[in-house]
Amino acid sequence: MKSRLFTAIAITAMALISCNEDTGMIGSSLTDEVDKLNLSTGIYQATTRSILADSIYARNYDCYFGRVKDPETGTYVTSEFMAQFNMLENYQMPEKETILTKSDDGDIAADSCEIWLYFDKDLCYGDTLTPIKMSMLELDRPMDDTMTYYSNYDPVEEGYIREGGLKDNLAFTLSNLTYTDSIRNLSGYTDIARVALNDPYTDKNGKVYDNYGTYILRSYYDSPQYFKNSYTFINNVCPGFFFQFNDGLGVMAKLSNIEMRVYYHFKSDTTNYYGAMRMASTPEVLQTTKITNDKEGLQRLVADESCTYLKTPAGIFTEMTLPVEDIMSPEHKSDSLLSVSLTLRHINSAIPQNKYLLDEPGSVLMVMKDSLYSFFENEKTYDYTSAFVADLSSNSYSFSNIGNLIHLMYQNKFAGELADPEWLQKNPNWNKVVIVPIASTSVTVTTSASIVYSLSNEMGLSSTQLEGGPNSPIEVKVIYAKFNDR
Repeated sequence: MKSRLFTAIAITAMALISCNEDTGMIGSSLTDEVDKLNLSTGIYQATTRSILADSIYARNYDCYFGRVKDPETGTYVTSEFMAQFNMLENYQMPEKETILTKSDDGDIAADSCEIWLYFDKDLCYGDTLTPIKMSMLELDRPMDDTMTYYSNYDPVEEGYIREGGLKDNLAFTLSNLTYTDSIRNLSGYTDIARVALNDPYTDKNGKVYDNYGTYILRSYYDSPQYFKNSYTFINNVCPGFFFQFNDGLGVMAKLSNIEMRVYYHFKSDTTNYYGAMRMASTPEVLQTTKITNDKEGLQRLVADESCTYLKTPAGIFTEMTLPVEDIMSPEHKSDSLLSVSLTLRHINSAIPQNKYLLDEPGSVLMVMKDSLYSFFENEKTYDYTSAFVADLSSNSYSFSNIGNLIHLMYQNKFAGELADPEWLQKNPNWNKVVIVPIASTSVTVTTSASIVYSLSNEMGLSSTQLEGGPNSPIEVKVIYAKFNDR
């Protein structure tokens, strides 16, 4: 009975406390004379410091491309990516005899082939007219989808690029001015960059095709089993491409979609039709991101003890040491944690406001330090026990109740030391968490509600300074509760 009563009391008490700091009479006002609840409070101190992120889990669907210089810190960041293409299961093409375009050898041919890069300009950074130069490099073999890839993984250095394989260079701007204003003003228009793959292509066996699209088409008709699904397509036809940054500064492009199109025309009955085989880079196939940061510049920020930093992508996290032993001290042995809260406040930049200052991270994750890597690798989400999420609100990230985390850390230490006297020396991070900027993917369930089903490291640009540092502790506010003995 007491456990059910305590839940109701806890909710009511927290509501009352938020309106009135005087907690002296709350126990009497909520319970009868038989079961009275005693509340007490405590304020403790957590310490924070900046830590270099080095690299982050980079297998995700968020692709960014470009290079920028942070106007606030002078640090550079470059983003490149690898993408594979999804083949719909049991994809069907018209009969081979109906394909109208032919090569000089009389075999079928594609009209053309392109890769389209779609930009989400609302999430891009920089001047949309700044030119970017890139190379698209064919992979020699598929990247192993059972491996764990981090943002410092370089397919070029690891020998994944096919020697003598397809290589195409492209210069583009986020605003595609090759289209007329009448097209750009159409409803639903999206800026794209188009990589044309129409030069002669030589496969691994030395066979030459009119273009890459012709290679795809003939592969389909010669070996239809390779097009049964994405796995067979990637492992036998197209292992993917690495999009390498060559030149440009001041633009970071967010790609909303990547699509390969093979154009052809065919005859049905007496009518000629134009068709396109379309393959998109989707979450069902592998994508990885390579991020290159100015480590020396980031290290200067990490050494700044007047505050802490959050910088993405793969930049700086904030580490926090929680006062677990103080909160769970012997004098509170019989108390329950009704609420444990803390707030990380944003510090306004000393740089005058301008449109090229990086935005603050919209959401951050608090996760146990030793679980930082496995959290993203195992595609976990917050559980309000070992991981919590806070959104930026009123220039702050507020964690309203991490009591479950405090209790979990304390229990881990208690059980660990019982089993191993040297447990504390072997587990120096037992009371540490890391604050990490994140991006989330959600699904709408009602007109007013949605469910977050995946979290990932923020791969876009963001930056903020937070109050704290080794010499400026963060307040941790605790509310204890216990029932009087009858």
